[in-house]
Amino acid sequence: MRDIAVVGSLNVDVSLRVPRFVAPGETLRASGLEIGPGGKGLNQAIAAARLGGRVHMIGRVGVDPFAEIALSALREAGVETAYVEALVGERTGLATITVDESTGQNQIAVAGGANKRVTVEHVRDAVSAFRAAGVLLIQLELPPETVDAALELARANHVRTVLDPAPMRELSDETLARVDVLTPNEGEAAALSRMKIDGIESAAAAGAALQERTRGDVIVTLGAAGCVWVHATGFEHVPAPRVRALDTTGAGDAFNGALAVALARGEPISRALRQAVRAGSAATLRRGAAAAMPTPADLLALPELG
Repeated sequence: MRDIAVVGSLNVDVSLRVPRFVAPGETLRASGLEIGPGGKGLNQAIAAARLGGRVHMIGRVGVDPFAEIALSALREAGVETAYVEALVGERTGLATITVDESTGQNQIAVAGGANKRVTVEHVRDAVSAFRAAGVLLIQLELPPETVDAALELARANHVRTVLDPAPMRELSDETLARVDVLTPNEGEAAALSRMKIDGIESAAAAGAALQERTRGDVIVTLGAAGCVWVHATGFEHVPAPRVRALDTTGAGDAFNGALAVALARGEPISRALRQAVRAGSAATLRRGAAAAMPTPADLLALPELG
């Protein structure tokens, strides 16, 4: 099994549970408060490590009390943190999350902090992690030039690239051409393709439009409906286990972490996706983000795909 390099954000999440989402100008009483590690990079690194991956995290935190929350979570999961740098004068990234108790859906606002200072040079200094890796897992919570540099470095070292295009922004054809596996959710796929998505067939059509730009694999995640895998010769729908979601905050990160582990093991993408949808479903059964990333036992406990 090859290693996994994760280039991404490290945050601390402040989560509030509310009876419904707050309307403009309204104040609601929250039923619960949780403070813990988060950030899409950190979550995906922990997800991959818990599922058996050998993971190198590449990113930055501030010099503040929040930094140790993020770093301790990574180390506890077994993630290598040699390339996580603490910057004096910067704050660790912070996300505020509200979770609707009735649906498990969430709303998130993020202050990037030190994540905005993950530079091209910092990524290139981590070249030894890329040389050991079989898979690069990256998201869009970092500066665009840093994302491009990581993708370029991965290609130069024959590393398979997996890009989770979140939070969504426009991506150039040059950036997409460096991506082997693109994993947008339904909203991101609709925005990137400029196509409406209202089911499996339309998700496949949007994925096909993106596949023409990447020439790689496009996986549109559909929450409880699983995902649609679009490749050069067609598409396949992979259903998800039927579960009662408690909190959907980390589902996409669990999906991507599990996908990276399976690919690093050399599994075909068709098999990898079956593990990924199970991981995404398992993450919805626990509250929080990093804390909800599943273990192999959690995946085995789920019902069969349906």
